[in-house]
Amino acid sequence: MSAKNKLTLAVQYPDARLAQSITRQKVRRWVQAALLGPAELTIRFVDADEGRVLNRDYRAKDYATNVLTFAYNEGEDIAADEPTRADIILCTDVLEREAGEQKKTVEEHAAHLVVHGVLHAQGYDHEHDDEADEMERFERDVLEALGYPDPYADSHS
Repeated sequence: MSAKNKLTLAVQYPDARLAQSITRQKVRRWVQAALLGPAELTIRFVDADEGRVLNRDYRAKDYATNVLTFAYNEGEDIAADEPTRADIILCTDVLEREAGEQKKTVEEHAAHLVVHGVLHAQGYDHEHDDEADEMERFERDVLEALGYPDPYADSHS
């Protein structure tokens, strides 16, 4: 979690609903806070139609999900100075719906999903309980450092 990691970041808003509130500057700050090394990332905010197509075509799940991470050097041994390369897709429709359901602001939920996606891009996963615990702990720490509440506060009661 260092501001010293080199970051090449593209932020795309084909679904422009959040472009004014979830600014490139905020996204950059969130990404940088979760980086463990250099990275070349694209964060893309899409509508439910595009989110569903991507989830169906690449994960064989025919619904829009909140965040998808396409890590291009996943599983490779990369040098410490070689960047993590990934596209991180956030579905605006799902993000907004979940924020309401979880009684969070859209910004709080977007920050969490960006951090979550960046951790996936760097090899973190939550397939097993121990992995999930480690990833959630890291997410909590990053979000706390950014000034956001614990994203899991109500989910583990």
